[in-house]
Amino acid sequence: MTISTLKWTIDRYHQAVEAGVFNDVPVELLHGELIEMPPEGVPHASLSSDAGDYLRDKLGNRAKVREGHPITLPNNSEPEPDLAIVNPDTEIYRSHHPYPENVFWVVEYSNTSLQKDLEVKSKIYAEVGIVEYWVINLKTSELIVFRDPVDGEYRSRQTFTTGTICPLSFPDVQIDVVRLSR
Repeated sequence: MTISTLKWTIDRYHQAVEAGVFNDVPVELLHGELIEMPPEGVPHASLSSDAGDYLRDKLGNRAKVREGHPITLPNNSEPEPDLAIVNPDTEIYRSHHPYPENVFWVVEYSNTSLQKDLEVKSKIYAEVGIVEYWVINLKTSELIVFRDPVDGEYRSRQTFTTGTICPLSFPDVQIDVVRLSR
């Protein structure tokens, strides 16, 4: 006997969301499967919120920083990253969540979800060509930066604990690693 799971499409998932099916259950859609999201701990909520404010100050009106909102991906995924730095044209987001071409980079704060964020989500983001993906490991206060997506994998992975980093989309903007991770 073969057991198979029901794969969700973006459209079916949106219909279920609109119908309130997941109102009491925090989930995100990854590769057509519903994944329950663990609750945010205090450091996670505090650091990601502070980072959102910090990035807004650094980027000004050049980008919009969305906190904990979905992005719609063509690989039947609709993750809800902690921060998505996207095109500032807010008018387009009235009809749909940001698509990969609207995303400059994505940031996840990870504690209990570290393995999922490093292994599963990195592939999902690379598959759709999101050029830059940052993971803040809350256990070690490290910033892990993925870049150069090719064939569903990021070819570059660097880890930072101090110093500054410039996002690929904004090479003139210097981001203090410590401000993001501690």
